[in-house]
Amino acid sequence: MNIDYHIAFDANLYSVPCNLAQELVEVRATPTIVEIFHKGERVASHLRGRARGQAFTQKEHRPKSHQAHLEWTPSRMVHWAEQIGPHTARLFERILSEKPHPEMGYRSCLGIIRLAEQYSPTRMEAAAHRAVETNACRYQSVKSILKNSLDQQPLTEQLASLPPPPPHDNIRGAEYFE
Repeated sequence: MNIDYHIAFDANLYSVPCNLAQELVEVRATPTIVEIFHKGERVASHLRGRARGQAFTQKEHRPKSHQAHLEWTPSRMVHWAEQIGPHTARLFERILSEKPHPEMGYRSCLGIIRLAEQYSPTRMEAAAHRAVETNACRYQSVKSILKNSLDQQPLTEQLASLPPPPPHDNIRGAEYFE
């Protein structure tokens, strides 16, 4: 079992009661159902996912603290980000849309809100802009941008300082034929 209250089975995640996190469980699966057993007792039953990378979570399996998060919505998260600025809101939208379930991005978003309190909304906005432009839409990336003060350097300056690609017959575009 994973460190949270999900098991990985057949390229999907299935929840179990949170008190069984890190406990050994057994899985019995049919083409339509996944059943999870702990010490011979069935503790969870889910419809089997047909696509890969899906997460199936039953509300009652979540810890009480996570159940409170169910009242949160992706739009609520983005609204919080809008109070910092439009780039942060765009970053949140990317984080939430790239997860199989938007709720899986809440922890990253909350961490980013804490970073905005630690650094400043202005720096957070610049870091969010850099993260979105460089496709680094993760909490750790934003934290690194702020820690290394990359948010205070123009993005184009850094990209302009990179050496041009070597000439090659398969590279096309006017900028390579000057």
